[in-house]
Amino acid sequence: MITPRFSCTQTDASVVVTIYCPSVRAAELETHVEDTLLTVHINPYFLRLNFPGRIVEDENSSGEYNPTTGYLTITLTKNVKGEEFKDLDLLAKLLAPPPSKARRSEPIIEVLSSEAMEDGDSLVQKTQNLSLEQQEILEAAENDWRLPQAVPEALPPLETSAQRLYGFLNLHSGYFTHVEHMENEVNELGKDAEACPLEERRRRRLRHEDEKWDEEHYMADLAEDEYIQELIGWQHTHATTAGHGYSEDEQLVMLRLPRKEYLATDTQTHDLYLTLLSLLFSYAYESRTTQRDPTPESAWTICSLTPAFSALDPPPYPTSFPQLPKDGHIARFAVAELASTFTASYRRALAFPLYRSWALAEACRLDVSAFLTGGKRTVTRCLLEMKHILDHHDVYYVYSKIWVDDFCTWVQAYAIDEVLEDLGKCVKSLHMEKAMIGWDLEELEEAVREAAQREPDSDDESAE
Repeated sequence: MITPRFSCTQTDASVVVTIYCPSVRAAELETHVEDTLLTVHINPYFLRLNFPGRIVEDENSSGEYNPTTGYLTITLTKNVKGEEFKDLDLLAKLLAPPPSKARRSEPIIEVLSSEAMEDGDSLVQKTQNLSLEQQEILEAAENDWRLPQAVPEALPPLETSAQRLYGFLNLHSGYFTHVEHMENEVNELGKDAEACPLEERRRRRLRHEDEKWDEEHYMADLAEDEYIQELIGWQHTHATTAGHGYSEDEQLVMLRLPRKEYLATDTQTHDLYLTLLSLLFSYAYESRTTQRDPTPESAWTICSLTPAFSALDPPPYPTSFPQLPKDGHIARFAVAELASTFTASYRRALAFPLYRSWALAEACRLDVSAFLTGGKRTVTRCLLEMKHILDHHDVYYVYSKIWVDDFCTWVQAYAIDEVLEDLGKCVKSLHMEKAMIGWDLEELEEAVREAAQREPDSDDESAE
């Protein structure tokens, strides 16, 4: 079945679904309305939409097909007149399956039968038949339960396979089975990507960052930063204006996104928001350095700056910043966990790409704050642009499959605007310290300033 292009609008009393399905027989149209679900089938197209409110099919409902334009228009009545159906422009949210019904978490106990209390002789006989361990338990019960005790050793996790999961909610595997035969320059795990545990991924990532760190490159960019200052002064469109409505190309991409129900726990959801920060930071850096005109290196830049891509190592990361309050929280997110997330992004922004500047990294962080404040529509638009860049690369498209596709769907269907706005405020107020990076940035910058002060003196002496 083919999912057709469609759009949804609403009035005070109804919802209007416009579906593009050219060259079909209107007589074969089948529709079904149940609670919040609308199902449309007209060969070869199939569409199922899950609305945020209840709809009904009554005498005010209608369906009209225009064979000239190929558009089918279905009008359905709202169960509650005047109710506003939010997010009708978020197609992935409408296409997402309805949430599963809550399951009973506590066990259900059913008494199948009961027996009368045995007499004393029967109990004595059963006691004599007890095992030695069971008799010791009975004796201990008579002696105030003073059994010999020892702290049990923690059992190692049971591993039934050498293969490890990765990607969005650890849903993926097998994408790097033959990675040694691919020209994947950002993969820091090599042929071990499929079997490398998370701890080892993190160790390799940190080691690779230390190896790629170049003091001279950083000092040179600081000494001659005219072009970098131009990049810092550039304003991102998504950071200054909130977009309204998606283009036709964006809608077509959203129709091809995975349609999944993500059963994430509260902890997993929290971690997804943190991972979203690192993705948006990489997108912000690429956008600033190309001014939203992607180059053949754009996909490499995004992947190199994102730990979840290059090392399959998403947040959260261990925090070791004693200068930050341990119990300090800004809304839903701890200061330390936000700092550790951006520390990983800053380190990569200072070690891998062409322009390596602390001030540029700070500007990208403020871009991330602006994207989040714009809500899930702005965030989705950023992710769609990132997806477009990755999808058009013959190697790095794999990171779109294991991360960005799912994030595009999840943000539209599950992210909450209030949480994104709250997170945006957290990111904006976050104070990043250069000491967090671990590469003596302050000492290097002081050396550059001292060298700059000495240069005029040497020029004056040569002039004399």
